[in-house]
Amino acid sequence: MTPFDAVLCDLDGVLRQFDHAVQADIEARYGLPLMRTAFDPALIKPAILGETTEQEWADAIAVALGDDERARQAVAEFMEVPFWVDEEVRALLAKAQEHVPVVLVTNAMDTVEEHLDRLGLTYFADAVISSARVGVAKPDRRIYELAAELAGAAPERCLFVDDRLENVEGARSLGMTGVHFRAPADLAAALPW
Repeated sequence: MTPFDAVLCDLDGVLRQFDHAVQADIEARYGLPLMRTAFDPALIKPAILGETTEQEWADAIAVALGDDERARQAVAEFMEVPFWVDEEVRALLAKAQEHVPVVLVTNAMDTVEEHLDRLGLTYFADAVISSARVGVAKPDRRIYELAAELAGAAPERCLFVDDRLENVEGARSLGMTGVHFRAPADLAAALPW
């Protein structure tokens, strides 16, 4: 018997990767605290809860950085930072899908479906739980409960994978098996298939 009835997996930092060197280059060229500002909870939380759009988030970053032409240009470049699928993770999740449902559980914005389409992932997962669509974000217990329900699995029969430890701990608090993802080997070691 398999130890899991579902695999719940984060999107960003696990399946989707961003070019951090490009992000650092933008910050250096403009001399602006772009990353710290963009991920300030006061700015990003409304966007990942679906209260504001990705464009409104970008506008708020520019305002916080001074709302001048330089700030707007830096934010425009930041919004275009390249991202891609980690093919090793995709292959591991596809293998898991031969046995159990795979649900993406992501703190994402209103553009998540467009981004999944750009990545060729629109029909990859059995389901997607986006914080912007359900109005709760990891590590709120409700998002994990929604994901388990959608997968048709009891929380204690779910494997949860995320690159942020606080999100893994949130899943573990519901009895899920949590994997703190740092490399594809972390996921491979947790999968029994």
